[in-house]
Amino acid sequence: MSVEVVSWVTTFVGGDGTGRRVFEEPLPAGATVRSVLAGLSARYPELHAALWHGEGLGEHIEVLVNDAVLDLHHTLDSPLAPGDRLSLLGQFMGG
Repeated sequence: MSVEVVSWVTTFVGGDGTGRRVFEEPLPAGATVRSVLAGLSARYPELHAALWHGEGLGEHIEVLVNDAVLDLHHTLDSPLAPGDRLSLLGQFMGG
């Protein structure tokens, strides 16, 4: 399954803070949003620190499942299927 990391979030996975990086992650039986994100963030300590807050997600990175914002149609424990895509987008603040 694909995990797309976009914009300034790429700095946590070896990028320069622009564009996007796409990772192909394994999708074993029973995989969930949480398990796939845990697998990717385990390889990138800076992403792990930015993404997780205790057992849940921090507030500065939005997670999308097939272009739907997490918690609207999916949760961390939602099962994933072949062809699904996760996206990690940095929240933007300003006025």
